[in-house]
Amino acid sequence: MDAMADRAVATISALIVDDEQLASDELAYLLKDFPDVEVIATARNGLQAVKLIEDLEPDVVFLDVQMPGMDGLGVIRALKEKGDSLPYFILATAYEQYAVEAFRLEALDYLLKPVDKERLTETVERARRFVQERTKSQPPEAAAPRNLPHRTKLMVRAANRNFIVDANEVIYATINDGLITIVAPGLEGQSNYRTIEELQSNLDPDVFWRVHRSFLININRIKEVIPWFKSSYMLRMDDKKQTEIPVSRVQTKRLRVLLKL
Repeated sequence: MDAMADRAVATISALIVDDEQLASDELAYLLKDFPDVEVIATARNGLQAVKLIEDLEPDVVFLDVQMPGMDGLGVIRALKEKGDSLPYFILATAYEQYAVEAFRLEALDYLLKPVDKERLTETVERARRFVQERTKSQPPEAAAPRNLPHRTKLMVRAANRNFIVDANEVIYATINDGLITIVAPGLEGQSNYRTIEELQSNLDPDVFWRVHRSFLININRIKEVIPWFKSSYMLRMDDKKQTEIPVSRVQTKRLRVLLKL
């Protein structure tokens, strides 16, 4: 395994969300003293935070509670409504009573502003334990069961018509608000499958790869691999829109093996 892969396994990936630049910079500075914590991105507001959490799948999120627009708890609620698996949230606030309430309801831990170094050390240690336990409890990545027959045709509903598509023509599938969209050359429409997992289990696991929680791709329709953020990649697909799809942090190792990066 190369050094970058080693680092990906060893580190806790973190996202900092704070509308105040100074507060964000200060926390990032303090976190530099923890070699196993890697700040992979920062967000300035709740909407940015939701997008980055979905795309980057960080282990932990240091989340400011009081932000204009969508506040910290709004971020958590938005992700829960999407049905996504959540990172561990560490809420930051200047108000202790609010912090205690938020901690009890939603978060792994909380930090009072201004952040105290000793308190941050306790928080990082707590996050470290939880991330390690989650990693241990996750089963190794498994392909779709090979004893199931692989479907060679899929039905795609578009413009109130039901089209039959050759499975190998599918470029990618994605889920949003509970609906699965299948993209193929010259056609984009809804699948009758209820979940990405169900769709994946019916397709050839050597061809279709769950590159991200929201995306299933045909590895033969990858057009370009784009380095993105720290130690991660985006895939540009071979569809009309040249769609760019993020590779989740946990899938980056497989991408390196697949393409000998």
